[in-house]
Amino acid sequence: MIPANLHYHRARDLTEALRLRQAYGDLLRPLAGGQSLLPALKLRRDRVDTLLDLGRVDELSYVVHRDDHLAVGALTRYHRLLTDPLVDRYAPLLAVAAAAVGDPQVRHAGTVGGALAQADPAADLPLALVALDAVVVLRSVAGARQVPAAELAVAPGVTVCRPDELVTEVRVPLPGPALWSYRTFARPALEWSLVAVAVADDRVALAGMGPTIRRAYGVEAALAEGAGVAAAAARADEGCDPSDDVRGSAAYRRHLSRVLVARALADRDTAVEEPR
Repeated sequence: MIPANLHYHRARDLTEALRLRQAYGDLLRPLAGGQSLLPALKLRRDRVDTLLDLGRVDELSYVVHRDDHLAVGALTRYHRLLTDPLVDRYAPLLAVAAAAVGDPQVRHAGTVGGALAQADPAADLPLALVALDAVVVLRSVAGARQVPAAELAVAPGVTVCRPDELVTEVRVPLPGPALWSYRTFARPALEWSLVAVAVADDRVALAGMGPTIRRAYGVEAALAEGAGVAAAAARADEGCDPSDDVRGSAAYRRHLSRVLVARALADRDTAVEEPR
């Protein structure tokens, strides 16, 4: 399949990218790794008037330790999360989530910012960032603002990012969680998770249980009240709105969420904290 005609711009740096973003607004679609957008364009499931290629904006590819957070640039590839010593030391949950994404080819192309901007409710990396209580930096020509990762997506494929803004960075608070775990269930290999769970200390996040990734507040409340793993996990699907589709029913997803939360909490409780 050949995509429809469109206008194409390749930004040389962040300044040019933000200028183009401001100039074209809603007509422009940023392209990072292209692992979701390009197939959609080829199959004409998505239409774009103007494409902004960010592939050469190298200043947005980094992992750095700042005073109170770990900063990850929006164009940082999944593969780097698997190999970076700072991620391994301060946020290993990110590496585990990145490893669950696709295959090596996808992980060498896909980006952190692209995953967040895609706003897929079953995405692995945004799930981990929600559990880690991360914040996302949105930047425009006028300046920058921060949005909690849990509040970035408002619907599948829709975020709070304004027409003149780009996702430029993710900040993971430090120190990271003492105990963490990640559980996912997907039927065919390399498919999006049917349901996935990320746990960071007493924060629990769910993917595949509604139109956006969400915190499992029922589980967190039960843990705060001193409930055991089984009792807390029984509340995993509270407030969730999973869908019925060809991959699984809503009832099946609810069951999976309770099973995976129980396993993730058990993983967390048997983990041994390593010195940082």
